[in-house]
Amino acid sequence: ATEAEYKLGMGVVLSTASSKENNAQVDATVAAVVLDDAGKIVLCRVDVAQNKMDVTGGAVDTAKTFKTKMELGADYGMAGIVDNNGDGVMLEWDAQAKAFEEYAVGKTGAEIAAMETQEANGHLIAVDEALLAAGCSMQITDFVEAVSKACEDANAVSFKTADAFTLGVAAVSEASESTAASAEADASVKMYSEFGAAVIAADGKILAALNDATQPKITVSVDGAIVEASYKGTKRELGPDYGMVAYGAAIAEWDAQSAAFSAYTVGKTAAEV
Repeated sequence: ATEAEYKLGMGVVLSTASSKENNAQVDATVAAVVLDDAGKIVLCRVDVAQNKMDVTGGAVDTAKTFKTKMELGADYGMAGIVDNNGDGVMLEWDAQAKAFEEYAVGKTGAEIAAMETQEANGHLIAVDEALLAAGCSMQITDFVEAVSKACEDANAVSFKTADAFTLGVAAVSEASESTAASAEADASVKMYSEFGAAVIAADGKILAALNDATQPKITVSVDGAIVEASYKGTKRELGPDYGMVAYGAAIAEWDAQSAAFSAYTVGKTAAEV
């Protein structure tokens, strides 16, 4: 086998649009891709951190735990749901997501970004018959955007290998910094997520890694109404604007420290990390 050069990129798309009275919600779609030297996708992984919190009466749960849609698997409950037309969803979310991952292989970021969609039951689903036949009939707009962003990642990392490898992506979310509403102040719901992607060699050692994080904030009144939702971008996207150096007297900005940690993991196993 001849050693070849690849790139690992990550993209995150976040929305708070599903938040409503008594429910704060953050949907963060993460994609990780490995590209070959021609810019074509070799491996693709997607997941969604769909974090929800009951904020009735302005209350918050700082100890709340979260699972991604891929982690939930069959417990996510998409399979068997009947839509407005009386049609049933055939496959669970994780199976449909894996169909999209496989469909992306061999394509460029531009080709993914140019994918056509059609409206069905209020969602934008694929037009491509091959993807539909593979079982992916759910909304794909955030998948397309996240994978496109991952392919165009300005902070992608390169690696070389002649051997086979796998790609993993994960998200960890928590809400410990959230604060409840009071007579003097609205509640502040902070369901923060950290994302990691790693390319793993056959011997279990990391060939390349990336990390990113999101810090959306949803303000809720004492009556449980959504007052405001704010999100400025991922920490990697914000770069020096994140302000760790300016306001935290850090030795380096968050994106630089994250890149240093990612580089440190190369050559180590998950257990060693």
